[in-house]
Amino acid sequence: MGFHTFQTPYDWGRLDECKTIASQVEGGMIDLSVGSPVDPVPESVRQALAGAADAPNAHGYPATIGTPALRTAIADWFLNCRGIDLRPINAGLVPTVGSKEAVAMMASLLHLGEGDLVVQPRISYPTYEIGTQLAGAGVLKVDDVSDVESWKNTPGVRAIWVNSPCNPSGEVLSAAQLTSIVAAARQIGAVVLSDECYALMSWCADASPSALGVNVCAGSAEGILVLYSLSKQSNMAGYRTAFIAGDKGIIDEMSVYRKQIGQIISGPVQAAMVAALRDTTAVFEQRKRYQQRLAKLVKALGAYGYEVKMPAGALYIWVRALSGGCWQDIEDLARRGILVSPGEFYGAPDFLRISSTATDEAIDEAVARLLSH
Repeated sequence: MGFHTFQTPYDWGRLDECKTIASQVEGGMIDLSVGSPVDPVPESVRQALAGAADAPNAHGYPATIGTPALRTAIADWFLNCRGIDLRPINAGLVPTVGSKEAVAMMASLLHLGEGDLVVQPRISYPTYEIGTQLAGAGVLKVDDVSDVESWKNTPGVRAIWVNSPCNPSGEVLSAAQLTSIVAAARQIGAVVLSDECYALMSWCADASPSALGVNVCAGSAEGILVLYSLSKQSNMAGYRTAFIAGDKGIIDEMSVYRKQIGQIISGPVQAAMVAALRDTTAVFEQRKRYQQRLAKLVKALGAYGYEVKMPAGALYIWVRALSGGCWQDIEDLARRGILVSPGEFYGAPDFLRISSTATDEAIDEAVARLLSH
């Protein structure tokens, strides 16, 4: 058996030619493509990592399900930052080696395969589809996952990917939309996979709701798994720190498999996660940086000619290509020394994704280049 084959246009090597063009511009390339954090890891996190470098959980084998301190910190984070008490809804939790690993392994850990279908938004993070393909299951793409009539009567649907705030579009689903998705999934015995990695990066008036919100889930985590990452909120992409929370029965079973294949967070990094989850001051400072950068880019891209507005959430600006196709626009922007992502990676070849994960200095330079057209 093993992993099944997969096909995807998601290959950053396809940008190499445009990288070369952008790098030759005076002042060098400004990379607004991948979305890799550039700001410092919070001091509290660095101290926690160093302090745990020779702790028992470093030279001994760490627990797959996380230390008691980490499990408490995750539960407290849900309560304090999302208003969700995991205990009364019978939710379990497990840390993961980054959120991408959790996404890519999800269909396999749910034992999905031939004849099973996983629903996902047509425009979405490409690893949803890759993970489903690796498991040997089928992908059902729909324009709007909250339009439950587009999938709930399709035979074989076993799981539904939800991403709010969305990468790449920035869309934020309402509590009513999430409630409808959860109810429909339960009717057909499917699992809701809610990727909420940008949950604290919401730019609209209301906070981004969670699939585990008590009103959304009707007081039970049954059939719901929520994913969250510390990569963006605490600039910890290189630490590979994330977690899954939700249906305790599913998570307990997944944890057994994760232990056997060694998908375990290192001991010192678990200590760093605790610090990151508790340092809300650093998180909201970072949030403010991203909001300011996005606002600057939105204004400059509008002046350049794009039809653009502030996203409802997440860290990206999603715009229709001026030329009608993403690759021509990417080349045109590269000639100004600015590198952006092709919408083709996310299912929309006539769009661009522009990231705010660059330094303030780089953002200001990108703005200057866009305004000098």
